[in-house]
Amino acid sequence: MNESRHGTPQPLDAQAMNWLTHQALAAPEGHWDELRGLTHTQAPATCMSAAWQTFIQHLGAEGPDGLNARMGNLQRQVRDNGITYNVYAAADQPQRPWSLDLFPLMVPEANWQQIEAGVLQRMQLLERIMADAYGPQNLVLSGQLPAALIQGHPAYLSAMHGVPPVGGRYLSLAAFDLARGPDGCWWLLSQRTQAPSGLGYLLENRLIVSRLFPQAFEGFPVQRLAETYRTLIDGIKARSPAGASAHIALLTPGPYNETYFEHAYLARYLGLSLVQGNDLTVRDERLYLKTLQGLQPVHGLLKRVDDDWLDPLELRAESTLGVPGLLQAVRSGNLLVANTPGSGFLESNALLGFMPSLARALLNEELQLPAIPSWWCGEAAALQDVLPRIQSCVIKPTYPYNTDRQSFEPVLGHQLSRREQDEWAGRILRDPDAHTLQSCLPLSHQPTWQTPPGGQARIESRPVVLRVFAVADAQGGWQVLPGGLARLGTRDGIASMQRGGSSADVWVQSASAAPANDTVAPATAAPPEPTAASEAKPPQAESAQPSAQILAQRQRLVTSRAAENLFWMGRYTERTENTLRLVRMSLEILNSENQNQPLLLNFITRMATRHGLVRPGVPAAALSHRVFERSLIAGLWDKTLATSVGFNLRSVRLAASSVRERLSPEHWRLLEQAESRFFNSVASDNSQDTVEVQALLGETSQMLAALTGAQTDRMTRDDGWRLLSIGRHIERLEFLSSALSEAVQGGLIGEQAGFDAVLDLFDSTISFHAQYQQSRTPQALMDLLVTNPDNPRALGWVAHTLRSRLLRMGNLADGATVPLAGLVPRLVDLTPEALWPLYSAPDAHFMGSAQPLPLHAALGHCQSAARQVSDQLCALFFTHSGEARFSFGA
Repeated sequence: MNESRHGTPQPLDAQAMNWLTHQALAAPEGHWDELRGLTHTQAPATCMSAAWQTFIQHLGAEGPDGLNARMGNLQRQVRDNGITYNVYAAADQPQRPWSLDLFPLMVPEANWQQIEAGVLQRMQLLERIMADAYGPQNLVLSGQLPAALIQGHPAYLSAMHGVPPVGGRYLSLAAFDLARGPDGCWWLLSQRTQAPSGLGYLLENRLIVSRLFPQAFEGFPVQRLAETYRTLIDGIKARSPAGASAHIALLTPGPYNETYFEHAYLARYLGLSLVQGNDLTVRDERLYLKTLQGLQPVHGLLKRVDDDWLDPLELRAESTLGVPGLLQAVRSGNLLVANTPGSGFLESNALLGFMPSLARALLNEELQLPAIPSWWCGEAAALQDVLPRIQSCVIKPTYPYNTDRQSFEPVLGHQLSRREQDEWAGRILRDPDAHTLQSCLPLSHQPTWQTPPGGQARIESRPVVLRVFAVADAQGGWQVLPGGLARLGTRDGIASMQRGGSSADVWVQSASAAPANDTVAPATAAPPEPTAASEAKPPQAESAQPSAQILAQRQRLVTSRAAENLFWMGRYTERTENTLRLVRMSLEILNSENQNQPLLLNFITRMATRHGLVRPGVPAAALSHRVFERSLIAGLWDKTLATSVGFNLRSVRLAASSVRERLSPEHWRLLEQAESRFFNSVASDNSQDTVEVQALLGETSQMLAALTGAQTDRMTRDDGWRLLSIGRHIERLEFLSSALSEAVQGGLIGEQAGFDAVLDLFDSTISFHAQYQQSRTPQALMDLLVTNPDNPRALGWVAHTLRSRLLRMGNLADGATVPLAGLVPRLVDLTPEALWPLYSAPDAHFMGSAQPLPLHAALGHCQSAARQVSDQLCALFFTHSGEARFSFGA
């Protein structure tokens, strides 16, 4: 039997019974079973919670038989959306896909009301504790809180004592980790206030899972999430010094951080500037963002960097993640940081044991959401009471995530041998302040869909911890996000995401279905993820603002760091394409009927050597075809060669990772797929087979063409995009002009095979045959490859486009890009005859190695212009995008 939403017993239908037969394992004894809605010992085999029966009734006729297909769809969406969580992200390590389970954790309305009320009360209490700790410190003076947990905590920032919070609030955001005990009630395990993660991941979880189960999502029905995100941004803006017109940024440690995907995702979704420490500077006690348009004020900072690393002047001197002078900007009231630096001491598990008495003292209330029993061993009475029961407790550090005090990973007492328990008891006695013991709560178990490799897919239960979030609103209160991030562990115990845990969407039951005019799409809890071509605007109402102000706010700022990465992303993309085409052409020549033509072999040898595609000392192609070919193939994946195809392809991805918030999911997926397929092929047995390598290069070339299309057609044409385009055209101008110069000097175009090779390298063979048929004259070649204004591979078109991009950026740096445009030659104004005069004896220049002087001058001009423009752009816009100097002021 089952109970309905209102408690009336309802019989299980055949589909629900089928589900129960698929679940071979229920929750372990003494644990709450989320599927059955009771503890293991209370739950009969045919019991199922009302929430799960509702879920199953909306699945359709296939029932469990359709779950494998849904799981495959889920995993594909995780890959396609590029959702990652990296334990140790590095350039040469693959990105780890986000782990998401198929089934949501469903929280009935009555349960959620308990959670919501308890979290709101605890937010009030934490705010009062924070205000006292950085104000009168009455709680310590009166003995209600030990000084070791406040001033003695490494995360307490004495530099912020006595500083009133900007906007009147210390806390703008907090996360609470909860678990359901054997009694069915929710208990608080821990709280996060410095830089809690999960807000972005839970949105992606919702987008994916709700689309897989749209009827169940509506039938439950599920509360929407988008309004709480609007509340967060509205609250930060309302309390910031600039009010509703404030510029808010999200501070990230950078692309190597394990949750960087979430930072980029949130920045897009919330319409915030995603910044790193070296994007910012403090001048006159105000924070500014370094952009192509100059220094732009920042009024609010949503930080994902722990407090210790925020300001190298006053905190960790070795930090490169923060901004020198940041704390002074906060103290001066010119910057709101969410949360106010110094909240880290609130995360100590030792504090939980003091919260009931603090609630009575500060709020005159009893806590509505109980915390798991906790004992700080720094209290002699608590130590004496709990130490004999160490085997039934979890040993946790009082000062977690800190190197200044003893820290360690939590330890389950019941998993320790008697000897290990004695050793831990000794450690605790030697340094009791650093240890906190908590009761071991049997975690509730959530049904999961398991697909073991080579095994049969089935439903199994896993322990679950629920993370919920509370945000400050613009009216001075708090709101709880009606959902959260469920973290699933192994069957034996909870695992963190760093240790291979999984996640699940959280469905909070709504009193009624969402209204028809709800701003959120029916099957999702948030609007579709914005793409780079459609910028994410801040999710707040704007109708009351003047139109000029709206336009000003919607203008996207381009940071100097983003500009530099976009510029090099463009250059590396073009460089990869060029070297890829050169290698393909070389391999085709070495395995064609032209393999014995000395001019061709000399040309590919010089080009491969000049562009670093073969190592020094490798015999020329004319001397040893096979040695040269093997060296050319081996160099494709050589990571130590800064000019190899693989190196440049990886460089594209690294540059793009720093501006991921500007790229659409499709753009990023293309880039990752191109790199992964290219490098995965090196492990193949056929990696040295010329035919297989040519097929790989062809596939990679197609993906690069798609990537170029994404850059050209899917990105907003702001100054950042223009720099990306400029980078591409600088690279193309220099490569093609040098290649044509080599070809002409080597007498290559005097032979049909050489003539065709030049056209192939310029990717203009089809255009030439269509326009000139078989008229293989130097003038025809100059017309198509140099002066043509319509061929995107012609030097004239490239130079014209580069010049126009530079002129379009003339509003920056006092118009410094305008004279740069003057450096680029106007090749489209020339005629082919001007570059290659029609001599009375044209064969002397056509067949020989001499290069006509006008052409020689034009090609040399192209190469020097490309280098000069690149150097001067770097000096203009990128020299100040590196690490900030440790000083601030006027």
